[in-house]
Amino acid sequence: MTGEEVFAYCYAVLSSPSYVDQFSEELVLPGPRIPITKDVRLFTQAVEVGWQLISLHTFGERSAESGVRVNIPQGEARCVKAVPGDPAGYPDEAFYDRQSRVLHVGSGEFAPVAPEVWDFSASGFEPVQSWVAYRLAEGAGRRSSSLDGIRPERWTAEMTEELLRVLWIVERTLQLQPRLITMLDEIVNGETVRHEEIPQPAENLRGPISEVKRVAHVQGTFDE
Repeated sequence: MTGEEVFAYCYAVLSSPSYVDQFSEELVLPGPRIPITKDVRLFTQAVEVGWQLISLHTFGERSAESGVRVNIPQGEARCVKAVPGDPAGYPDEAFYDRQSRVLHVGSGEFAPVAPEVWDFSASGFEPVQSWVAYRLAEGAGRRSSSLDGIRPERWTAEMTEELLRVLWIVERTLQLQPRLITMLDEIVNGETVRHEEIPQPAENLRGPISEVKRVAHVQGTFDE
């Protein structure tokens, strides 16, 4: 078991839509709670799904194979009407039509976009809505400096491709959710590692991360 596999396992568990419901009482106190299964099959399954999610959520930049970029799988959404590429046609507004499942960006159109994709949020962050809002003519959110006022002069093909990738990433994330729910149920209802069974870190590894790195480096146990 590697550190990367443990991270992927945790990512899968925390990504399950049922995680908060499962641990609502425990989460009254801040901090994640990770049930670690003793079932090798379940652990391997969680690692696999975790890596899929990590690859998706990093736009393919991170994968189980270090240094290998993963292509984002195409979803259903398409650009059915191009956003104009001239300065005058740069979008200053966007709206989503739930009935027709069309996302209007200026005079451009993207479809089909399911309501679940448009509404999708993670810890209160709505990736599709935020991506679109920040790329409108006036931008979105607070402006901390004059640099925030620098806006694109025209909509590019790369921006269209990136919006499609965002839509596809959310589509695939939603497709994986039923599997994540079932997987977490199996983990919680199965045999899990008790806290006293987890090896304890050495005393010099218990401090703040900066101090841990300094001490380990001095002792020759930390590889930069």
